Amino acid sequence: MPDAPSWIVLKFGGTSVSTRSRWETIVRIARSHRDDGFRPLLVCSALSGVSDRLEALAGPETDVPATTLLDRIRRQHLDLADDLGLNGANLLGEAFTTLENRVDEIARTGRAHPEQQAEIMALGERMSTQLGSAYLSSAGLSAHWLDAREVLRAEDEAHVAPARRYLSATCAAYPDRVLQDHLAGQDAGVFITQGFIASNPVGETVLLGRGGSDTSAAYFAAKLEAERLEIWTDVPGMFTSNPRDIPSARLLRRLTYAEAQELATMGATVLHPRCLAPVRRYGIPLHVRSTDTPDLEGTVISDDVPDDGPEVKAISSKDGVTVVSMETLGMWQQVGFLADVFQIFKHHGLSVDLVATSEANVTVTLDPMANALDPDVLGRLMHDLSAYCEPEIIGPCAVVSLVGRHIRSMLHELGPAFEVFDEQKVHLVSQAASDLNFGFVVDEEQSERLVRQLHGQLFATRAADATFGPSWQELFETQPSTNDDAWWRERRDDLLAIMNDRSDPVYVYDERTLRANARHVRRLNAIDRTYYAVKANPHPRVLEILADEGIAFECVSPGEVERVRDVLPGLSPDRILFQPNFAAIDEYAGALEQGIHVTLDNVEPIQRHPDVFRGQDLFVRVDPGRGHGHHRHVRTAGAQSKFGIVPDELPRLRRLADRCDCTVRGLHVHVGSGITDAGTWPDIAGFLASLAADFPDVRTLNVGGGLGVPERPNAQPLDLDVLDKRLRDFKTQHAYDLWMEPGRFLVAQAGVLLAPVTQTKSKGPVHYVGLGTGMNSLIRPALYGSYHEIANLSRLDEAPAITADVVGPICETGDVLGRSRRLPDTRPGDVLVIGTAGAYGASMSNHYNLRPPAGERVLSAQTVQG
Repeated sequence: MPDAPSWIVLKFGGTSVSTRSRWETIVRIARSHRDDGFRPLLVCSALSGVSDRLEALAGPETDVPATTLLDRIRRQHLDLADDLGLNGANLLGEAFTTLENRVDEIARTGRAHPEQQAEIMALGERMSTQLGSAYLSSAGLSAHWLDAREVLRAEDEAHVAPARRYLSATCAAYPDRVLQDHLAGQDAGVFITQGFIASNPVGETVLLGRGGSDTSAAYFAAKLEAERLEIWTDVPGMFTSNPRDIPSARLLRRLTYAEAQELATMGATVLHPRCLAPVRRYGIPLHVRSTDTPDLEGTVISDDVPDDGPEVKAISSKDGVTVVSMETLGMWQQVGFLADVFQIFKHHGLSVDLVATSEANVTVTLDPMANALDPDVLGRLMHDLSAYCEPEIIGPCAVVSLVGRHIRSMLHELGPAFEVFDEQKVHLVSQAASDLNFGFVVDEEQSERLVRQLHGQLFATRAADATFGPSWQELFETQPSTNDDAWWRERRDDLLAIMNDRSDPVYVYDERTLRANARHVRRLNAIDRTYYAVKANPHPRVLEILADEGIAFECVSPGEVERVRDVLPGLSPDRILFQPNFAAIDEYAGALEQGIHVTLDNVEPIQRHPDVFRGQDLFVRVDPGRGHGHHRHVRTAGAQSKFGIVPDELPRLRRLADRCDCTVRGLHVHVGSGITDAGTWPDIAGFLASLAADFPDVRTLNVGGGLGVPERPNAQPLDLDVLDKRLRDFKTQHAYDLWMEPGRFLVAQAGVLLAPVTQTKSKGPVHYVGLGTGMNSLIRPALYGSYHEIANLSRLDEAPAITADVVGPICETGDVLGRSRRLPDTRPGDVLVIGTAGAYGASMSNHYNLRPPAGERVLSAQTVQG
């Protein structure tokens, strides 16, 4: 305990102040620090989601009525007050009135001045801390509410635009003896104040920019010369990568200020980059902790970190980056070229991030965090740059960075890791002068896979030590499985009985889950017809079950058409949709002869073979210009995708169709797979409707498929109710039938792959569990880097004891079904279950190494069917 009370500044984010249980944790933390002889100052954000709603109220336009937003904000605060045992109406009545008055002012004038926006958005923090102060006092902590605007004064920036002055201000950070003496005169207790807000030299409310609560806390820590700053958030520190994407990511126990700054700047969202400078200047340690798990150690950021030599400490990715390439021979040996072109960026208010130069090219990146990348602004930038060079905008891109120390001296060791960039377009390579960062600018759609592969290369064998702590899995995946609702847990005995009769691997599909998923889709009232993508799983019994549930069938090959017609001989041709890609002309002819729907995704077939299409009804697949999905190989739109006709080609297609008396009855877009944004398909419908005006006979819009399923335990599913409502809203304004073609959504979770354990092995800290099958049965992990939950079905109720890579017998280094999986003590003869394997599992299996892939069975309510 120190001789005299020292300050500890604690910042709590929106998720940390939004429930009673979190406030109870805050009370325990604050009381513990007080009892240890420190004086706690709590810096709090607005309740979770409130800043977004306030920003919508203060913005120029929103899809949600102001009255609805006001009611949601009021209700959220009053509900929390009730949970805390407080009178919310009395505590917050004045704030609610102020908010309503400001919104009325904006409604009358039709626009919000940045000054009004700042005042409205500051109310979020003011209301959360008023509730927090009352609750802390009720818990016996003698809380003092402090208005941050009386302490934090923004620097005078009269020369900058009003939006920046009011909405992204900066403050001076220095020890403030007057403030220290003033607070020391107060009785011992806890102080609580607001993050995100300050005041300008004339006393008006200003904001420190989104994410500014971290910065507020750092300012307070500097002013109070605090013993330390603690940032309390929803993750217990900084990790070697985003642990929600890579569960094997390890906690970083210690970082220097410079290393943490690089991580925050290059995409790590745990800390706001601006918060580090004030604490670094005065040597104040910064601790990152989690209110969900307050007993975990977290990350400590200071300069008291031993230099253990060259080391990569993390892999980060920053998306939404725009690349500007400037090509000209005129810059060679030209004095002032860079000064001239950079002056243009300054003129348009754009901050340049990374820069690479050669004799005839300058390439720069624009960070979305620092720039409003408005298309109009970029257009004017291109116009002005064209006087000096041939400019080109490339995007969206991502910066994939290796962050650590002395990276230049270990490039020879990183050679194998850099092989992940083989055959990838790298727009720019940047090596930081600080020797803390080595970055690659790539197409945004590549970044997730590259980060995963780099992390596997550099950290797969990393053991815990003084710098690297436990992995996310080791910290949180303490149970055999968090997917308690998975059907295979309930039917474990049936599945083990299947494996008792065989030693080879097998796919098992659950009929009840198939039917339930089909009924979920059929309850989408806005969808007039659902076509199952047969390529996902063409098992005959699967087709029978889906047909019985009223599902139609989408095929991409004559073989799939033949399979459907053989299994379902009575099925009407109208319920088959043939959508090939780069197919031979006889495939189109054969489908048309059978009277099934045909989709054309290229102009060339109808141009070269008009007689095949003469007098036929057709669907046309359009490329909207950009795909979506969980991996670039399943994104089926955009210039890098082979699917679809670009809109500029549609007039030519229509002329050709008219010449051969074809009728375009429908338009189709499919943008990818694994999509969980419910707004994707209404947006597609709107896009197709905008094109349909040029095709008077179009009656049907096919919005494609790609409905995502949760990949990982606890992942959020696609909200079908929201999707249905959005599509019904579309149909109230457009008289079109809507078709949809989900494949994976219907069958993925209905299937598992069962495989026996053949061998186990340890190589130093790395453990391997080998199975009787691998990428010959399930190629998605090797091909896409996809995640499948893996559990030991034989020991389902036993606690995890090892972290292991689950591998197969194929003679390829990529034959890995799951990396760093938490499993119980696993032995040969155990049966492992690989979940979410009903789609694109057996249908993509192969006989590589001449090893037969897994068989297939269907598990009905009572019996197992082959």
